[in-house]
Amino acid sequence: MNLRLMTRLVALVVLLGGCAGQNGEKFSLQNVDVGALVSNIKGLREVGEPEEISVGRGVAETLLGARPLQPDPELQRYVNAVGLWVARQSERPGLPWHFGVSDSDQVNAFATPGGNVIITLGMLRILRNEAELAGVIGHEVGHVVRKHHLNALRKEAFLGMLGQGVTAASQGRRSEKLVQALAGPTKELYARGLDKDDEFEADRVGVVLAARAGYDPWGLPSALQTLAGIKPDSTYLALLLKTHPAPSARLEKLAAAMTDHFDGYTDAPQQAQRFHRMTAGVRQ
Repeated sequence: MNLRLMTRLVALVVLLGGCAGQNGEKFSLQNVDVGALVSNIKGLREVGEPEEISVGRGVAETLLGARPLQPDPELQRYVNAVGLWVARQSERPGLPWHFGVSDSDQVNAFATPGGNVIITLGMLRILRNEAELAGVIGHEVGHVVRKHHLNALRKEAFLGMLGQGVTAASQGRRSEKLVQALAGPTKELYARGLDKDDEFEADRVGVVLAARAGYDPWGLPSALQTLAGIKPDSTYLALLLKTHPAPSARLEKLAAAMTDHFDGYTDAPQQAQRFHRMTAGVRQ
């Protein structure tokens, strides 16, 4: 959003004197320092990488609080090795990337700003080879690289500032307050999901990153085909289908994007044997 437009919007709200908040309650902004509020909103547009990483760390802690990581060090090392290799093919290889498998039977995967990627045990169990794993990871890396979650959190924080007159940067504590403002809407965002266009873009990025990493680029489409074959009323797919477009829609978009651009990768490895060996313990 253009800063000048934001300034006018804040000024309009102040002139109106009060309106309904996010939950319907009344509030007034007549005594709010508009200059400070606009400065703080501008700060949301200038989130630096250290703050992005701090936000992501807090988001990851919140999300993992409900379901911890799977207690299998060898499995975690394996997924981290695959994830780091895929992430290093991206435009942001220097982020402090962390990958892990959560102890959840839900079929899902998610990322947080700053380079944290979590795949559920349920998702890992439906995958058939390392190329599919690389594709799923590449999708999540795409969200981080394109800052999809960070941008969504910034929008939520901006609306929160207008609704509550919250200052994200005050008394010389800009970084701390900004991180708090951005991390606030976490649960709602991850329960609702990103825009469909963000998900489609992450699919395209995931295919490219898997190919750059030397994997069969059709790993992600293959995983989506498996998802499309699972009954949509399965309880294990509930969260994935709530937060993502239907697998069939994602496949259609990917098919239109890939066409014959990846014909040269027909012999790229899938690493099925290694994948099954490293995940045997959680498949039993």
